[in-house]
Amino acid sequence: MRSTRTSAPLGRGRRTVLAATGLVAALALTATACGGSEKDTASDKPDATASQAADGGGKVRIPSDIADKLEEHGFDVDKWKDGGWEDWDRDKWLREAKDFVNPVIEGLWKPERMRSAEEADKTVTTKDTAAAQGVSDPEPAPVRAEAEKTPYHDNAAPVGKVFFDSPEGPSVCSGTVVKDVNHPGRSNLVWTAGHCVHAGGNGGWYRNLVFVPAYNDLGKSEADLGNASASEIAPYGNWWADWASTSNGWIQGGSQTGGDGAAYDYAVLHVKPEQGSKSLEETVGAALEVDFSAPSAAEAGQMGAWGYPAAPPYNGLQMFKCLDAPGRFSLSPNLPTMHRIGCTMTGGSSGGGWFRVVDGRTVLVSNTSIGPTDNTWLAGPQLGEDAEALYQNMSKTYGGR
Repeated sequence: MRSTRTSAPLGRGRRTVLAATGLVAALALTATACGGSEKDTASDKPDATASQAADGGGKVRIPSDIADKLEEHGFDVDKWKDGGWEDWDRDKWLREAKDFVNPVIEGLWKPERMRSAEEADKTVTTKDTAAAQGVSDPEPAPVRAEAEKTPYHDNAAPVGKVFFDSPEGPSVCSGTVVKDVNHPGRSNLVWTAGHCVHAGGNGGWYRNLVFVPAYNDLGKSEADLGNASASEIAPYGNWWADWASTSNGWIQGGSQTGGDGAAYDYAVLHVKPEQGSKSLEETVGAALEVDFSAPSAAEAGQMGAWGYPAAPPYNGLQMFKCLDAPGRFSLSPNLPTMHRIGCTMTGGSSGGGWFRVVDGRTVLVSNTSIGPTDNTWLAGPQLGEDAEALYQNMSKTYGGR
């Protein structure tokens, strides 16, 4: 989540109490394909212990096409295997949409490295926020984030953590397994925020992107995680992004302050298991449809945001959620309006899905992008035609692999 510094409330607070049924009940997806941390009966399920199997930097598998791409951009493939990916020389930091590369490094994301990952945070200035006053609804009252019930694979199986390396070191966001309309029942697609995969206008693609669905399945504390099994930490294994796409609006306009790219701060990953052959949807047993109708705040009804907040007072180990009725938010009259809800989740929840119920189905309607430094609300982009085009291109080009 990118933080926004605000000088004063924009108006009288609002808060909508949502019924216990509806959104919360609809997201309790129990049709898991395998037993999560409690039981492992699927022989071809990704082996959760794989993330602990290698020492040092881990074993690097670089397919020939990726090796060719690395060499094309001036990277020595052998040096990349030996840690060359840690070289963030600006002249070699791949930036263009077509330049994403993410070779699998088995064993890189060990549990202790996951716990060390810092939240991907942004700061938006008071000036930027002030520009929104004419096109935004009154600031929402804070909604206290509620811990999700455990085990997560029974209550919010599609939600997980996105880990990646940036020039600052290991970083973390949240993400959601979404359906692939062109490959029903076999999706390998994950929805997250653009700033969780690409640095925006002044940088390039992040590296070593991995999705871990239902991370820390039993919601154990930091003290207890030392004795947790690999299947409790990553019940469905590690899923490496073999392709990532984000909007041109984020690549060109995204910045450390969110910038003009905030309204386009969304991304989709195509992932593959570190071990195993089943699709992500088959493995997790659930995936959510993406709602590209870009409903207005008045039309959207109740919304909920899910994620793994990592900045204090949270530590990134447990899943939380916020439920509220959305309002409008925009950083500029010239930019698309974003959704905004009251929520106390902090950085680390970036990229986490926002859900609503349509005709009894839970659908993803946005993702966490920015919020204020006092952590009282979240804002996320509306997903319309441009987002759908990005998604369809990913599905048709990489889906089914």
